[in-house]
Amino acid sequence: MDIHNLVYLVLLTFLPGLELRLSIPVGVWSRPIALPFVGTVNGLGLPLLEVLIVVIIANLVLGIFLFFALDFLVRLFTRVQFIKEIYNRLVARTQKRVEPYVEKYGTIGLALFIAIPLPGSGVWTGALAAYLLGMRFRKFLVAEIIGVLIAGAIVSAVSVGLLGGLG
Repeated sequence: MDIHNLVYLVLLTFLPGLELRLSIPVGVWSRPIALPFVGTVNGLGLPLLEVLIVVIIANLVLGIFLFFALDFLVRLFTRVQFIKEIYNRLVARTQKRVEPYVEKYGTIGLALFIAIPLPGSGVWTGALAAYLLGMRFRKFLVAEIIGVLIAGAIVSAVSVGLLGGLG
């Protein structure tokens, strides 16, 4: 894999709400992929194992960075009133969606939330949920690793056609 493909996959993996749900199909498929509101991106046609290694590591690094950066970022950006209002709505929505899983299943509940391969779940929201619920880093890290691995397996299976994907 050349450096351009590597950087491209990492940047796609860093997109909030999409993460490896986008970067795995783009990395593996060799045809153009239509994205709502964005246009079309070209698939790279790379080997699945190479793509998985890159996007899983990128997703894990993203989660760790977010976990530690959230406190600073929240304090910085919520000084602006309209951002504070958006943040408060996001907090309420995230707590409503994630708290039942974490209350009932603990760390595994957060892992399952991160693993759900749908937009709006994933590491971005999982890190925010861990921050809002006061979860310790070690528990978040365990949840993140489990969730990212499960999501990677599901998206990979769909992407290569094992679960009826279009790969």
